[in-house]
Amino acid sequence: MTARSALRRYTLVCFLTWLPVGLTMPAMVLLMTERGLGLAQIGLVVTVFSTVTVALELPTGGLSDVVGRRVMLAVSAAFLTAALLLMSVSTTFWMFLVSGALKGVARALSSGPATSWYVDTLHRLEGRDADLKPGLSRGAAMESVSLCLGVLAGGVLPLVVPPGPVFPLAVPSLVGAVAAAVLLAVVLLALPEPPHARRTLRGVLREVPATVAAGVRLAAGGRVLRRLMLAAAASGVMLMSIELLTPGRLAELTGTAEQGSTAYAVVAALGFAGSAAGSALAPRAARLAGGSARGAIAGLVATALSVGALAATAGLGGAAGLLTAGGAYVLLFVGSSVAGLLCLEMTHNAVTAAERTTVTSTSSLSLQAGGILANLTLGTLAVQAGVAAAWGVSAAVVLASALLFVRMPVTGSSRAPVPGARAGSG
Repeated sequence: MTARSALRRYTLVCFLTWLPVGLTMPAMVLLMTERGLGLAQIGLVVTVFSTVTVALELPTGGLSDVVGRRVMLAVSAAFLTAALLLMSVSTTFWMFLVSGALKGVARALSSGPATSWYVDTLHRLEGRDADLKPGLSRGAAMESVSLCLGVLAGGVLPLVVPPGPVFPLAVPSLVGAVAAAVLLAVVLLALPEPPHARRTLRGVLREVPATVAAGVRLAAGGRVLRRLMLAAAASGVMLMSIELLTPGRLAELTGTAEQGSTAYAVVAALGFAGSAAGSALAPRAARLAGGSARGAIAGLVATALSVGALAATAGLGGAAGLLTAGGAYVLLFVGSSVAGLLCLEMTHNAVTAAERTTVTSTSSLSLQAGGILANLTLGTLAVQAGVAAAWGVSAAVVLASALLFVRMPVTGSSRAPVPGARAGSG
């Protein structure tokens, strides 16, 4: 396999991993509503998905570092296929709840292995000094393109499918299940992994806790990784503030909840397009800024200014409010994707294959922790002091996180050996 071939396979897997998510996003809540679920029940389904994802994030990351990347991606695709098939035929709260749990398992299993496979493969082909930015940039851009296309297609499919044996709102889930099945086939056929030493189930179960513990110690103790985990938490605060407050803001601007929902779908698609552009621009931003750390600072400053612009224009109404909100939203995702891609590169450069997925799972947990903190605080702040105040706090958090990259130590591995762990790609 060549580096170019590995990149093609990696970007294809990135596209197929997020396509089912994009396809099901627009119709999911409406499907549950039409099947008779109330808002509280829908919220519980989403909570179960999030809880399962968080609970399994580190164990599945450690398992990937022990048994290999391809196995985890294949099992994830199988779970996602089953979850979306079940969602498409669900008629009761309990069926949707099981579907949400299966999706949570799939999300946790898919967090990190594809990127780890690409980095391990590139290191094996070109050595530890291989430039990761171009490949990671294309993979991240492909994920955003997939979400953008999936959201648009998922929003249109229920409108073009005539009523019949298949409920129109269930069609995106069915198409998503097909996409997940294609992902399963691609993973099995296109992601070769060097053979591992034969191991028993007892041996695997004994290695996973050691790998998780060592990966967490590494993330908490390494100078570079500790800063990157804090930056991920700050990004989680920002992303949650956007997801939590933007729909209501757009509903206020458009006049009705229905029109606000449509506006949010369009803005979300534009945001994913901006994210793809930011991922593609990240290598150039690093070159122009003089390094990945400085490029991340530039991306975070741009993100903070965009969130600040949302806060400053929160009082505008009508077309002016929509244009400024939409423009700031797109620029926000360009900046955050530049920073996120460069942080991802620094994270992978700071670890070895033995703990690679565990550490990226720790980063994902940090981001989710920041989101939980924002969910508990910024919503209340928005009610009491207004949306502008909540977005102002979010902008300040992101701007402060840029200081983490000032005089960032040279990215290198804090390579404490991982007891009993083996590289996922051999």
